[in-house]
Amino acid sequence: MRVDGSRIFREAWIAGVQKYYPGEPKAAYVAPYEETPEWERAAAASVFELVRFFIESTGDGVKKLSRENKGRYVALCWTAQIFKRVEDPKPAYVAGWEDLPQWQQETDSDIFERIEDCLNGS
Repeated sequence: MRVDGSRIFREAWIAGVQKYYPGEPKAAYVAPYEETPEWERAAAASVFELVRFFIESTGDGVKKLSRENKGRYVALCWTAQIFKRVEDPKPAYVAGWEDLPQWQQETDSDIFERIEDCLNGS
């Protein structure tokens, strides 16, 4: 089955922002997929594939990971994509897990779980 990982990632991101962001999020946080810059779509596709490979290569082992572990993995993969695609990123764009706001940690965890669901046919 062929899926559009970039779109799935973006839709999970938007859903997480809408669910967890305190107050009114920046317009760019919830911009539709079609309005997302190409570099960001490519980064989302790469992270989707990294998570997919991680899930598929660990088998049932991934089921034993905590929600936080899953979110940390997404955050780390995203940070690497930022370093790859943005010449001089703002510190907030490449912050470590402990420095991310809770809404973003929760959103990253949701993204991993959405990819899991997608791979399981949900």
